[in-house]
Amino acid sequence: MEVKEIIENKTFDEERALYNLKNTEVKNCTFAGPQDGESVLKETRNIRVIDSKFSLRYPLWHARGYELINSTFDDKTRAPIWYSHDGLIKDCDLEGIKLLRECSNTKIKNTNIVSPEFGWKCNNIEVKDSKITSEYIFLDSKNVKLDNVEFQGKYSFQYMENLEITNCKLDTKDAFWHSKNVTVRDSIVKGEYLAWFSDGLTLINCKIIGTQPLCYCKNLKLINCTMEDCDLSFEYSEVEADIKGHVDSIKNPKSGTITVDSVGEIINEDSIMDVNGKVIVRK
Repeated sequence: MEVKEIIENKTFDEERALYNLKNTEVKNCTFAGPQDGESVLKETRNIRVIDSKFSLRYPLWHARGYELINSTFDDKTRAPIWYSHDGLIKDCDLEGIKLLRECSNTKIKNTNIVSPEFGWKCNNIEVKDSKITSEYIFLDSKNVKLDNVEFQGKYSFQYMENLEITNCKLDTKDAFWHSKNVTVRDSIVKGEYLAWFSDGLTLINCKIIGTQPLCYCKNLKLINCTMEDCDLSFEYSEVEADIKGHVDSIKNPKSGTITVDSVGEIINEDSIMDVNGKVIVRK
């Protein structure tokens, strides 16, 4: 990024304070104050923001080519980054509801994020070595990669397409509902009602924890996974699964084969459709 100007050690609180800023580094600045102005860095092009603090609404909208480094958003920074593209977010501590909306080509590294509605309707997002707390994360987003991320939330990764998760810890609830083409590797996935109505979910070397997982799934694959406290699993799912260890109970798999070391109960009753899935217990 070519920087032609540096703005340093200043405080801004007026409306659109640095509107349409171009080819500029903003360093050690504070965006807060009595005027409570919105959209301080709207429509910027090729900017780098370093060591700065934000406490105003909508700071980075319609930005193209931005770097946000070692900076903070507090909880007053509502909807901070929308409609912005080609971004790098690194070493930041970010709060604010509705962070990252309809953004693309964004890389996030070593960042702590607390945002109840994070990453909605985004495309081509990479998150690495970070922590995220969010009730709804990446709703209706496409082409997302997570690597070494700790996530805590509730209704995560719903209506997504093309999601890759590697070496992550997910403490969630209704994850992956109605998602398509999701691959999770070497991760812990803890939650209830995991991945109902998903299509093309593959779990490889994962630990799955929680009640009633993986029901109503299409094209579901489990490779070398373990399952803990998982009862009423795989109901009405099309599944090929290789599970190490014990599963509490398996109920009415629609089709495919589930291979386990042991199972507490295989339930074949009260089905509302034809179910032909097989359960094989290793000897």
